[in-house]
Amino acid sequence: MLVEHAGWRPLLANVLGWLIAFSVSFSGHHRWTFRSHGAPLWRSALRFFAISAGGFSINEVVYALLLHWSGLRYDLVLGGVLVAVAGGTYLLSRHWAFKRNPAR
Repeated sequence: MLVEHAGWRPLLANVLGWLIAFSVSFSGHHRWTFRSHGAPLWRSALRFFAISAGGFSINEVVYALLLHWSGLRYDLVLGGVLVAVAGGTYLLSRHWAFKRNPAR
């Protein structure tokens, strides 16, 4: 919407999208997806932020390169990049950010 209706550049609109997605995604993962993880909120939040920021960095670089070199529509490129990054983010979240505390 920001690109089509507000005239924003795709990469800038992508930054705002990531900021919104980070908050929604962390809340959803913490409350539902990994609800019985047992990890402290602050630790999960920091780890998830690191994963999300890394994923976003990869997203932004690959998106920029594909926008420049592929000649495809920006929305198709973004969709493909988002699906790929989401898979990696989920796996890292499951096995690191929301990893259960070992029994003591």
